[in-house]
Amino acid sequence: MIPWLYDYLKESTGNDIQLLRYITSRAGMACVCSFVVSLIVAPPIIRKLISIKAGQPLRTAEEVNELAQLHDSKVGTPTMGGAIIVSSVMLSVLLFARLSNPFVLVVVFVFIGLSFVGFLDDYKKVKEKNSKGISAKTKLSLQILVSLVAGLFLYLNKDTSEFITKLYVPFNKNPIIEDMGIMCIPFFVLIVVGCSNAVNLTDGLDGLAIGCSISVALAYAALCYLVGNQQLGEKYLLIPHSRFAGELTIVCLALVGSGLGFLWFNCHPARVFMGDTGSLGLGGAFAALAICSKHEILLIVIGGVFVMEATSVILQVLSFKIRGKRLFRMSPIHHHFELKGWHESQVITRFWILSLLCALIGLATLKLR
Repeated sequence: MIPWLYDYLKESTGNDIQLLRYITSRAGMACVCSFVVSLIVAPPIIRKLISIKAGQPLRTAEEVNELAQLHDSKVGTPTMGGAIIVSSVMLSVLLFARLSNPFVLVVVFVFIGLSFVGFLDDYKKVKEKNSKGISAKTKLSLQILVSLVAGLFLYLNKDTSEFITKLYVPFNKNPIIEDMGIMCIPFFVLIVVGCSNAVNLTDGLDGLAIGCSISVALAYAALCYLVGNQQLGEKYLLIPHSRFAGELTIVCLALVGSGLGFLWFNCHPARVFMGDTGSLGLGGAFAALAICSKHEILLIVIGGVFVMEATSVILQVLSFKIRGKRLFRMSPIHHHFELKGWHESQVITRFWILSLLCALIGLATLKLR
C-alpha cells in the first residue's frame, strides 16, 4: 500500500517522498508495525485459544519418561499462537512491501501455505486431544505441494528463471552451476521441506524457536538488502545481484518485529506456543528467502541451530536402528541437555547465543570471496 501511495503521489503531484521510496525506511517501519501489531493482537488471540481449550497436547510419561515431569507446568498452555506471527507479518507486508515483486509473492505464498499446513496439524491435535496431529505422510505431501507450486512459479517466470537456476556456494563469487534447469524445482522442494521441519523440531522449549528465528531473519535481512543493492553487493562484496531481492528486506524485518512481539508472550514461562502454525511457516519463509537471495547453502550456517536440532533427530534414529543404542538421552538435542540437568532457561539462552554466532559467521563469509 505504501509503495503504491508513493507511486501515485509522484505521478499525480510530482512529490518525491523519499521516506516512502527507500527500502531501509519501509523495512524499519514494517519491523515496528509488526512488533506493535503482535503486541495488540496477542492478548485477544490467547484469550480465545484458552476459551476454546486449544491447549498444547503434550506427550505422556509413557512416551517421554522423566521429560513429562519437567514439562508438567506446560499442560494447558494454548497452541496455534503462530496466528499472532502470521497476522502481524502479513499486515506489515501488505502495508510496506511491493506486492508486484515476484520474490515477495513467493515468500509470502510459502509462509502462508505452510502456516496453513501447520494449522491443520495443530487443529487436529487440539480436537483429538493428542500429540499426533495429521499423519506424517499427509503433512509431507502438503509441504511438497506448497514448495512445488512456488518452485514452478520461479522457474517459469521469465523475470526470475535465469537468476534462480544458478547455484552459489560460500567463498566463491561465481556460480558452481550456471543453470540447474528444471532440477532447481526439486532442489527448492528439498530446502523448503527440510527447513520447515527443522524449525518445527526446534520448537520444543519456551522461546527457543522464535529466538533463533529472529537471528536468522536479521541475517537474511542484511543478505537480501545486499543482493538487491548492486553497488554494495555485486561490485563490492562480489555476491549475486537481483533487482527483486532488496524488497525481501521488508519481509525479513517484518518477521523480526513479529518475532520480538511473539517472544514477549512466548518467553519462559510461556503464555502461548506457536505450534506448527508458526514453526512450519517460519521455516518455509527462511527457505524461500534463502533461495530467492541465492544463499541457500549459507542457510546451513546461518540456521545452524535448526540444522543441529534436525541432525540430532536423524542421528538418533540411525544409531538406534544400526547399533540398537541411542546416541542422545533424547532428541531433538535440546531435550538431551534438559535431561542432563540444564534448566530450561539455560538451554534456551545458550541456543540463542549459538544462533546469533551462526548468523554472524554466515554474514562474515560474504567478505571471503
